Amino acid sequence: MTDTRHHKGRAAVTNRTGRFEAMQREAFDDGWNTGEQDLPPLRTEVAVDSSRSILTRNTSPDIPFEHSINPYRGCEHGCIYCYARPSHAWLGLSPGLDFETKLVMKPDAALLLRRHLARPSYRPKVISLGSNTDPYQPIERRFRITRQILEVLSECRHPCGIVTKSSLIERDLDVLAPMAGMNLVRAFISITTLDRALARRMEPRAPTPLVRLRAIESLSGAGIPTGVMVAPVIPGLNDHEIETIIRDAAAAGATSASHVLLRLPLEIRDLFQEWLATHEPGRAKRVMSLIRQCRGGRDYDSGWGSRMTGTGPVADLVSRRISMACKRYGLERRSWSLDTTQFIRPSADPRQPSLF
Repeated sequence: MTDTRHHKGRAAVTNRTGRFEAMQREAFDDGWNTGEQDLPPLRTEVAVDSSRSILTRNTSPDIPFEHSINPYRGCEHGCIYCYARPSHAWLGLSPGLDFETKLVMKPDAALLLRRHLARPSYRPKVISLGSNTDPYQPIERRFRITRQILEVLSECRHPCGIVTKSSLIERDLDVLAPMAGMNLVRAFISITTLDRALARRMEPRAPTPLVRLRAIESLSGAGIPTGVMVAPVIPGLNDHEIETIIRDAAAAGATSASHVLLRLPLEIRDLFQEWLATHEPGRAKRVMSLIRQCRGGRDYDSGWGSRMTGTGPVADLVSRRISMACKRYGLERRSWSLDTTQFIRPSADPRQPSLF
């Protein structure tokens, strides 16, 4: 049994041990009425990543980009369903509460990017920001690493796509708008639900749904092609909102839409079921039953192509509803078509001016 009163503002119910650890820890009630309720509130801690490279190469055939940058590891938004949670186990940390509270930043990201783009062998391809954790999570206000990366990309006229659920992206309109004018950037705002109470439980430190819709409006008004990602779709929990989310996003100025069915790989499966038992006990059994119907009877199926959308009648119905809603409200499916021909190779050292 785990007392969750000190987890206010956090989604994970426990700090489940990562899969690479030699020992597993489990909280239980020993009858002495002591334990987690006596611990101080969880605080966000930020460490420094000393990696010597910044670009991650994607080889997955069902992902529409080859290169990505993640300025941060872990995410303070704390979305319980986040598919990036298991990556925290590689750091010896828990994909549970550690993922939300023990973050890692990459302060040299912009410099490392510049050096990579300066290589004579480099050939420009669309770079995705936010493919793993959100580049505009709350600590970006202080560290501004995403901002620095965008400034390098803008200087080099290098295309990029951004996926976020944060309105903080509006801060960088002065960089993004000129890039959009040259067909160098697209933005995608993730909206899981329009139910503010449900959002607060599932994604406790992310901006509210209304704020995200306003971000779509701001980006679109600045001339930045902006799409909405209905992600993740959780059958039995938020799937009834599909058409409403796409309608409201279209009204705000979105030009495209896509969806991702809930994914429960590795530790996320148990973390999500703990969350259901705590916050949605009346719907937990039905939600898991519908998820398994979309995954061949399992909690998760990692097969290429189907892992994003699922299989079977329930998953097919979700895909058809997305397609029909896009058609009804005039939205395209997600596109990463950006111009790679304008690239200007930078100097490796930002202090060295160009001769041209």
